[in-house]
Amino acid sequence: MSERRMPGRRQINWLRWATVTVIVVSVVLPGVSLLLRSFAFRWHYPDVVPGEWGLDAWTYTIDDTSRVFESLGNSLRIALLTTTLALLVGMPAARALGQHQFRGKRVVEWILMMPIIVPALVAAMGIHIVFIRLGLTATVLGVSLVHLIPATPYFVLVMSSVFANYSPALEETARTLGANKIRVFRYVTLPAISSGLLVACLFTFLISWSQYVTTVLIGSGILITLPMVLFPFLGQGNAAVAASITLIFVAPAVMVLILTSRSLGRGSTVMGGFGKV
Repeated sequence: MSERRMPGRRQINWLRWATVTVIVVSVVLPGVSLLLRSFAFRWHYPDVVPGEWGLDAWTYTIDDTSRVFESLGNSLRIALLTTTLALLVGMPAARALGQHQFRGKRVVEWILMMPIIVPALVAAMGIHIVFIRLGLTATVLGVSLVHLIPATPYFVLVMSSVFANYSPALEETARTLGANKIRVFRYVTLPAISSGLLVACLFTFLISWSQYVTTVLIGSGILITLPMVLFPFLGQGNAAVAASITLIFVAPAVMVLILTSRSLGRGSTVMGGFGKV
């Protein structure tokens, strides 16, 4: 019987490595192209590599006048604050939706998913005036709050599926043995949901990291983030500068993805072995 299964297993391994190869090629090749482009002074078609090399793009990128590092710091602060706020707001909602049945649950789920269906810009335009009156425009807190609109549904969606497969019986056992709420969460709940929590935080961080229109609206053009510095160069034809800023733009996201995938590879059940390649 084991011999009959061998061809199927080989076929699965072949498909797995073919899929991994396609993913690696589709990710690595654009990265190599961006790296070459950032050091290119002249690169004409159909040359495979640049005809002339230069550091002009990187000289401009690291200069203070480009505001790249200022915007990088703002993007990091906003994305981390958005992830923290989504954690505080989304965890109770996800647990309630994942573990409890109550009247109106479908309506609550539908309302939570509305920002995925309706563009976040619509809601951002509606709360813009409120933020002006509260003095939240052009602030890290204000931009982080508006980033919660598109980010929170993904956080709740991931964590509610985690809590739907989570049994609170161990929590009850720990309480009967004298553990308080903090110790129960630290030693029982958190280890059980840590993989899903990492995925939810990763999605939230990346959604906030890539926001452009809502940042421009609530940031009032005063609070500059990395997408606001990058996008003008994409339309001006300065490919070398656009490539160098793009590499800085994707670097933190790739680092977060790598660190998270390594954690998920340690016995993760949420992602089914993601990170074990």
